[in-house]
Amino acid sequence: MAELHPQLQKDCLLLGQFELCKLLLMNDANYPWFILVPDRQGITEIYQLTEQEQQQLMRESSIMARLLVREFHAEKVNIAALGNIVPQLHLHHIGRYHADPAWPAPVWGVCVAQAYDDEALQVLIDKTLEALRGQSGFIAAG
Repeated sequence: MAELHPQLQKDCLLLGQFELCKLLLMNDANYPWFILVPDRQGITEIYQLTEQEQQQLMRESSIMARLLVREFHAEKVNIAALGNIVPQLHLHHIGRYHADPAWPAPVWGVCVAQAYDDEALQVLIDKTLEALRGQSGFIAAG
């Protein structure tokens, strides 16, 4: 089991575990923003995963992209693996809208992260976990 990078621990909440990846929620209410982190020690790039793990990452990424469109009505889904600050391999999945504060630019550096209030956070977590219920290999954190 790979330990999460301290920056991910600081910025995110652990929602659960897919077959390959931990599922995190970025604590930024400006956007519905999820992060998949392959549970493999020392991996910084996708090519370092086995071919089977790469395919599993794509399956889990597709689940999250569909969730953003279906449950959060995202007009566009931004998926990115930057790793410039956090070298641990992680894939951002961000629901984007024409009216969001950064549109059409990338979200990084545009506005200050707005932490969820307790009620909004719980609603978002419940909605996400309900949508993932029954997804093969997903186990909610608890």
